[in-house]
Amino acid sequence: MDRMEWLHTSEDPGQVIAADDQDSPEELFTAAYREYSGPVRGYLRARGIDDPDAVTHDVFLALYTRLTQGATDEEPGFTGGLAGTKALAFTIAHGRAVDHHRRRARTPYLVPHEAETDPRRAATTPEDSVVADSGALALLGRLADDYREVLLLRIVADLSIDETAAVMGRTPGAVKQLQRRALNELRTHVPTTELSRP
Repeated sequence: MDRMEWLHTSEDPGQVIAADDQDSPEELFTAAYREYSGPVRGYLRARGIDDPDAVTHDVFLALYTRLTQGATDEEPGFTGGLAGTKALAFTIAHGRAVDHHRRRARTPYLVPHEAETDPRRAATTPEDSVVADSGALALLGRLADDYREVLLLRIVADLSIDETAAVMGRTPGAVKQLQRRALNELRTHVPTTELSRP
């Protein structure tokens, strides 16, 4: 059963089927969306995207198009299975984040949101509260762009060294070294406080 992936069907999440890369792109997309939409959104949010939900949907729309387009003479159809969709989704997300920041650099300064004057009320998600309260975004903001990017891809997106290398356009060895330097740099910014109480 080589080149086969076990996927959940869209009709019954508990039912498992075997779907070939080529035979069921819709099922492959459904499984990829269920598995990776949360991490993609977290990655985009940590990259400072203004509307991570909208960009996440854009990423998966592009992924769906890529999965469902037929093979041509110039380009073969998608053949990576569920694991391959992860690298492809984060490659697309990385490109969208780069595009977002390029556009932002060319647009006028936006006025920050002031919650006390906004009549709309919406509860934050538990994930948003944890990230906001942890100070993780502030720590990541102190790092150089490449350091921040490698940590987001390796930790938030949970990509392998090889997948991260493909997204960043670097060699696996360069990604390992970049990650090591990023973690060392991050350690210099983390306050050394006593974590255990008597």
